[in-house]
Amino acid sequence: MMLLAGLPLMFMELAIGQYANLGPVVLFERFCPLFQGLGYGMILVSSVVMLYYNVIIAWTLFYTFASWARRLPWENCDPEWSTSACYSYQDADACDLKNGTYFNQTCFSSNVSSALNLTELVKSMHKKTPADEYFLHYVLGISSGIEETGEVRWPLALSLLLAWIIVFACLSKGVQSSGKVVYFTALFPYVVLIIMFFRGVTLPGAKEGILWYITPEWSLLGKAQVWGDAAVQIFFALSPAWGGLITLSSYNPFHNNCYKDAIIVSLSNVLTSIFAGFVIFSVIGYLAHELNVEVEHVVDQGAGLAFIVYPEVVARLPIAPLWAFLFFIMLLTLGLDSQFALLETVTTAILDSFPFLREKKTFVVLGVSIFGFLGGIIFTTRAGVYWLELFDKYAANFSVLLIAIAECLLISWNYGADRFLNDIEKMIGPRSNAWVIFWSIMWKYLTPATLLFILFFNWIEYEPAKSGNYIFPAWANAVGWIVAFQPVVVIIGVLFWKLCSLPKGSLKQRFIILLTPREDWGPAHKHEQMKNSVYDDDGINGGIIRENSFDNPNFNVTYTFETAI
Repeated sequence: MMLLAGLPLMFMELAIGQYANLGPVVLFERFCPLFQGLGYGMILVSSVVMLYYNVIIAWTLFYTFASWARRLPWENCDPEWSTSACYSYQDADACDLKNGTYFNQTCFSSNVSSALNLTELVKSMHKKTPADEYFLHYVLGISSGIEETGEVRWPLALSLLLAWIIVFACLSKGVQSSGKVVYFTALFPYVVLIIMFFRGVTLPGAKEGILWYITPEWSLLGKAQVWGDAAVQIFFALSPAWGGLITLSSYNPFHNNCYKDAIIVSLSNVLTSIFAGFVIFSVIGYLAHELNVEVEHVVDQGAGLAFIVYPEVVARLPIAPLWAFLFFIMLLTLGLDSQFALLETVTTAILDSFPFLREKKTFVVLGVSIFGFLGGIIFTTRAGVYWLELFDKYAANFSVLLIAIAECLLISWNYGADRFLNDIEKMIGPRSNAWVIFWSIMWKYLTPATLLFILFFNWIEYEPAKSGNYIFPAWANAVGWIVAFQPVVVIIGVLFWKLCSLPKGSLKQRFIILLTPREDWGPAHKHEQMKNSVYDDDGINGGIIRENSFDNPNFNVTYTFETAI
């Protein structure tokens, strides 16, 4: 999916954003006025994801602070938040050394155990780890379902407020301030991953975990859902069709080698994922060894892996608070990178649409941050995790695929792949005929066909949202579909508005006019004579080039890192 969809789309968006020096809204208004809604659709996707994504950063902050203790709070079953199903394997091991039986958070002597037949009861009981109980009942205070919203969890709400304060502080001065922060947030996770890798592979059971990780199940390649999940993961990893790549690349110098950037970031993303898998599965193998179960019974995904399985693992390591702190700081820096791009995409779109706000960039970022915090409050309630999983399933799935397909077809067929490749060669220099033919085939046929295939089979194999054994009600899935197709409705609405706004001409003539790039479409340096007349510290869109794209050669280096989201 990286080769067929991720890399081609990333290269396409880096190139067009750098070429035009514009954010997605103004870019599509000039590039293809009929589909200006694509820019708005991208902004909507980024806005929705921005709301719930920062909640995950808030969870990470919560755990980071909780790790500042001599003893991790989820090492044992605390009566304050645990249920009768909570089973501390550490306490059970300690009880076993005394020849006792651990049951219902109590160590019973062998005589009592035999009299009450506790050994059999322990074997048949439903066990939940302290980390599981801590996350669900103490951190989330989870309700029975999305129908039971419950009160706001103030520790989570305050963590969310802190997350937004951090994001605002890093972006308040625009891309100049965020670019410096990204040097740390993009590189620090590698330091932690390397440290944790050497610690993980030395643990007992690590070999079994790694073997389980690298052993393929070829039959799963016949399931469209696997390919769909891979496509969604690539879209999350590289961020095509979200507007972020276009936004960030618009700050690049005109002659920056965006082709090299796309290849480096795509390959490093995949290699980092593979390496991270060795880190994660080495410690999962260790936990399987400790629990005396098969690796597949330990594996989880999403929040379960990050906030249940891994905390349970680090609780069993020597100097547990240190490993927990490092792990959650790593998650925090990874999450902040993504959130930076999402917020920058939204604020750039606002500044592009309302140029008079450019001098008040800080207040725009503040306003978007306040909106993001208030919009994220629903995710800090007792039903917040259900809302998060619902949005996560629908917000950036079908609509992103549709936007990517439309974008790919517009550039390769309406504008012309050869014409676009000629524009790219003006920026990065001439390339061979084989190079031109390869990318022309990718953009015109292979990439859109792959995306259509995934979209089609995702609809065929669609299943309503569920969380474990909990099935979301019909009204919740209806809300999910509204969120999913909101960008599509905007795209279609803008299309009809554009058609109706032309004063005269037949429908065919209107289509021809609106599918043709405007006269002011062209490379950024086309308006270089305007450079010294009007611009601000952040560079100006909407027809006036950005200062930074010409005067700051370090921008392309910085944003090579930031586009690695």
